[in-house]
Amino acid sequence: MHLVPPRVSRRRALWGLAALLAVLALSVWWLRPFGEPEPRGEITFSTGVPTGVYHRYGDLLQQALATDMPGMKVRLEPSEGSQQNLQRVAAGEADFTIATADAVAKYRLDRKPGAGRLRGVARLYDDYVQLVVPAGSPVQSTKDLKGKRVAVGQAGSGVRLISDRLLATAGLDPERDITPVSIGIDTMPAEMEAGRIDAFFWSGGLPTTAVRELSERFEIRLVQLGDLVDRLQGSGTPSRYYRSAVMPQDAYARARNTSSVATLAVPNLLVTRDDTSPALTERFTATVISSRDRIGHEVHAAQLVDLRTAIYTDPLPLHDGAARYYRSVKP
Repeated sequence: MHLVPPRVSRRRALWGLAALLAVLALSVWWLRPFGEPEPRGEITFSTGVPTGVYHRYGDLLQQALATDMPGMKVRLEPSEGSQQNLQRVAAGEADFTIATADAVAKYRLDRKPGAGRLRGVARLYDDYVQLVVPAGSPVQSTKDLKGKRVAVGQAGSGVRLISDRLLATAGLDPERDITPVSIGIDTMPAEMEAGRIDAFFWSGGLPTTAVRELSERFEIRLVQLGDLVDRLQGSGTPSRYYRSAVMPQDAYARARNTSSVATLAVPNLLVTRDDTSPALTERFTATVISSRDRIGHEVHAAQLVDLRTAIYTDPLPLHDGAARYYRSVKP
């Protein structure tokens, strides 16, 4: 005997579908705390020099945010780098930015205006410190820069912080033992090609486009910095954020290095202020994580953004909105 399943009436099916949609709608409302509306308005993202990784990352993140938060206009503001970025956010001149962990630690240690209001959103990727010289240069270590014309980064940059520390650790006075040139990565390559500088320091993701493009038209070499890491780490609180690192030989395939280069690396943090809307910060954080692969196709360093480590924004406390996002995706 065959059992014939009862026929489900069209009306009953429609009622079931309506109930399912109601449950789904309630779930969406519940997942968005208190039914918060889509963030709307305008925010400013302070980036870096136009040819640097910070600015390119900001440009691609701006595109991702336009899709995820269509009601929010994101304005990019170029800067000299980490130090100026922190000043802008602390003063309310920008809403979000990127800065290296050592620059954040120094900003807080120096008790600069608004330092206590800074909050972490995510740990992003690490910057690799790069000392670039012409391929035929006699410079083999930082101490060999004595008497040379060295581009050390702009006054408001994280590059300036780390170059000064590296020079001092190598026993050189950054003002007296070299001729310091205060320019950024947007002009360093051209100045080297023209023979107006003998070396330049840069701190950025691998590869940095400006350095890669320089290596394709001008013979350069990267100088090892690994001999300074231990002494640098023992020199004070901000320096504890540096770690030993290695630049693979193929990071800059056209550079005249015959092997990998020992150097140091420092984490980059996404930073905001304590009074930034939790709802906005939560959505912003979600986009940073979800857009990793898309951005990583063009900014290779962004491929290292990891949900498991993004929450560690030391030396800054985590913003409430970012914390809410991380809790929502916790397994």
